[in-house]
Amino acid sequence: MSVKALLQFSASDRLKNRLASVEGLDIVVVNEQDEEGFAREIVDTDVFLHCLKPVTAEMIAMGPKLKLIQKIGVGVNTIDLEAARKAGIAVANMPGTNTTAVVEHTLALMLATLRRIGTFNSATRAGVGWQLSPNEAEAIGEINGSTVGLVGYGAVGERLAPLLKALGADVQYWSRSVKTNAAARARSFDELLESSDILSLHIPATPETHHILNRKTIGRIKPGAIVVNTARGELIDETALAAALATGRIAGAGLDVFEIEPKIDTGPLADFPTVVMTPHIAWLTPQTIDRSLVVIEENCRRIQNGSPVLNKIV
Repeated sequence: MSVKALLQFSASDRLKNRLASVEGLDIVVVNEQDEEGFAREIVDTDVFLHCLKPVTAEMIAMGPKLKLIQKIGVGVNTIDLEAARKAGIAVANMPGTNTTAVVEHTLALMLATLRRIGTFNSATRAGVGWQLSPNEAEAIGEINGSTVGLVGYGAVGERLAPLLKALGADVQYWSRSVKTNAAARARSFDELLESSDILSLHIPATPETHHILNRKTIGRIKPGAIVVNTARGELIDETALAAALATGRIAGAGLDVFEIEPKIDTGPLADFPTVVMTPHIAWLTPQTIDRSLVVIEENCRRIQNGSPVLNKIV
């Protein structure tokens, strides 16, 4: 008897075809906005494949046969873990599957923000690229010679730091623990804020890290720095960030994640041409999907066989 898995995601044709090719698994795809479809399919689902839309206690209660909530990615802050625990449903993630994609996207946002790619792309398409003021043209920078501060030094930080060093950056990091053989210098959080030209966030969303960048801490950031976030939107107080952008204290931001997702309310951030935004897609590449499917297949088979699942959180 095959295991039924339900993926709630706006899947591409390639992804749907890839899922259909998995032997021994019945993987059903429902669009994130299709609540009726979700209610219909979750009833006899064994494994719920979670991407972005928060998994609530109400959603969990709709799946009487659920045995596993499999996060496609790492962060499980969008899953009601207590509800899953009470229902006897395992929760697992898949660390490492999206690391390469997130590292590359982080680097892309740094470059796009520093080099004002969005502004120059729009202006050039409109036929006025060569007519921008000298102030616009010179309001760009390089990674080479910059001090890059990594808030957190997990899998992404470990991969990102050597790339930044190869580009000529001075790389430093803050973490709850000092890392051995790190390709970056350990600093205190305040030191990192005060000395970084580029501040990049790479920590999970927890009660302790909620709004780690707020009015007070943003006020400590080196004037003229840029902020990049490919971790979690809850890490930044977006109102405080917008205020700092308005005064020019923060020169720009590259954001892949937001406080409200998946229906993103970008608020005043969208008004700043110095802000580059993408819709939480740092992780999303065909290669990430292929690596993720390896874990999905293995954990679905473990559910079928009654074996412990990989990377169990709950």
